[in-house]
Amino acid sequence: MTDTHQARGADALLASLVDNGVCVCFANPGTTELDLVRALERQDGMRGFIGLQENVCTGAADGYGRMTGKPACTLLHLGPGFANGIANLHNARRARTPIVNLVGDHTSWHLPFDAPLTSDIESLATPVSGWVHRITSVADAAPAARAAVRASLARGGQGATLIVPADFQYGLSTGAPTTRVASAPARQAGSAFDLAACARRLEAAGNIVFLLGGGGDASGLGVRAQQATARLCAALGARAYAETFPSRAERGQGLPDFDRLPYFPEPARAALDPADVVVLAGALPPVTYFGYEGHASALVEADRLLALSAPGEDAASRLEQLADHLQAPALAASGATLPAWDDGALTPPGIAAVLAHELPAQAIVSVEGGTCGYPFYAASAAARPHTTLTNTGGAIGQGLPVAMGAAVACPDRKVVALVSDGSTQYTIQTLWSMAHEALDIVVLVAANHQYAILRNELRRGNATLGEKAAAMTSLDKPRIDWVTLAQAYGVPGSRVGTTRELQSRLQQAFAQRGPRLIEMAL
Repeated sequence: MTDTHQARGADALLASLVDNGVCVCFANPGTTELDLVRALERQDGMRGFIGLQENVCTGAADGYGRMTGKPACTLLHLGPGFANGIANLHNARRARTPIVNLVGDHTSWHLPFDAPLTSDIESLATPVSGWVHRITSVADAAPAARAAVRASLARGGQGATLIVPADFQYGLSTGAPTTRVASAPARQAGSAFDLAACARRLEAAGNIVFLLGGGGDASGLGVRAQQATARLCAALGARAYAETFPSRAERGQGLPDFDRLPYFPEPARAALDPADVVVLAGALPPVTYFGYEGHASALVEADRLLALSAPGEDAASRLEQLADHLQAPALAASGATLPAWDDGALTPPGIAAVLAHELPAQAIVSVEGGTCGYPFYAASAAARPHTTLTNTGGAIGQGLPVAMGAAVACPDRKVVALVSDGSTQYTIQTLWSMAHEALDIVVLVAANHQYAILRNELRRGNATLGEKAAAMTSLDKPRIDWVTLAQAYGVPGSRVGTTRELQSRLQQAFAQRGPRLIEMAL
């Protein structure tokens, strides 16, 4: 352990984070964090990455944590800076990603004067953090950092927010902490698992659906769990789906072709209503994404649910035990084949087919936007093995930052950001960070110049898309020039309009390292 005796608070805090395994910081600091910036310069064990907007930093920390299972830290400026990052912290909470947020605050003696940037940081942090602590002395810095890391890893992964007044960053430690740091929450206890009882219920059911939740290697959408589920489906005549928006899913050759549960309630109910039992393997009980008149919010009644494992638990081992107990057959080949495509103008299915064909082995695909996201997931079953990350919480603007964090976490793997033109504008500043760090990311922007998901919602029930509604969901006047925009941020950009052009450009991009952006004109 690093000796923090007589260290400045900022140095002791960062040293404690490093000693507890945190080696990456995504930062957008301000005046109240400058001593943490100085300490970062002196701390060889932690690397800093600058983001031009706080939601870039929090989304990057989410992507990093999804791929490594350990926390990065963010460095944010007071309450307003934290507030700018809340949207992607919401997504990270839904993904159960461990993150340590460092939020600077005014010096403790300045707070009573209610300066312009004074705010209630605790109230802002609580909804997206499982643990919040305010440092109350220089001596508290190191133990608080240790507690924050422990807290971030609890409950299957969560945000831990540490508020650091400026005077406790630059002050010198004089001894033991003056206040006791709140204990970090305990790691989530494993839920009860009665193997024989689960097997009996499944054997008695006539129609079974498995719903698999995403996460790390032992999650329901890790390799082992998917293979065990395929065996169970063969033995029981069951079907299986991935949850609609998994935090992380392994996909491609060697794995069964499990589609995602549909987004809209009608097709989701068509998949779930016939089931006598819906088995939750690392997934929460499914609910409609919004409240729709005529549809119950819960997609499956409680008496039809069988919770095999909760999110964050080892779903793979329980599925394997169940498959062995039921003497399920060995895993059979999935039989999935790469889809064909027509030469000509780009369409979402054509884009999905080309990308699935060209995707390098072990690539990471950060998906945001339904235009190409759903078609790609369906087309990718026969692609080379890869990892898919989706928008878990619905707060848009995560596609590019999550890709950035994944590229920092896994520099030896090609990263693809498959995004849509509307949502990507929320965190477009990520392009600069990608260029600044020369990250190996290929950005594919589906440019249909509209908020397509909102238009789809407006058309539900055969409703007419009105003129004003069409204008409010249009991104066409003026059209965003993605090539020029990317180049302005330092990322080489190009535009394609046909499947043949896309295939050629992807081959070139995958043969090189560094960031590239391809505008896919739809």
